[in-house]
Amino acid sequence: QVTLVESGGGLVQAGGSLRLSCTASSRTISIITVGWFRQAPGKERQFVGLISGSKSSTYYADSVKGRFTISRDNADNTVALQMNSLKPEDTAVYYCAVGDVVAGLPTARTWGQGTQVTVSP
Repeated sequence: QVTLVESGGGLVQAGGSLRLSCTASSRTISIITVGWFRQAPGKERQFVGLISGSKSSTYYADSVKGRFTISRDNADNTVALQMNSLKPEDTAVYYCAVGDVVAGLPTARTWGQGTQVTVSP
């Protein structure tokens, strides 16, 4: 079973950028669908976006479309989430996950431990 580790979270001012990485223990991350999700305190987990395994097509939640970009770096077994024009409402713990990832749904089989993103006003 693949292990996922997120990194790159931190504190940033509104309008700033962060780049999160999801590094896998296996090269299979280069050929499978990988999803990004987030969960803010007191709120349910949300789907953020995904990159498909077949053609590396991407799909994003409306709330992040045009601001966030998901990409692969197969050499490093990594999937990145580039976040631009960040807003305070983007504050959450961000997770990557694989296995049964479906666009729009906050579910998957295998999860990383998460990385905190905090956006100050």
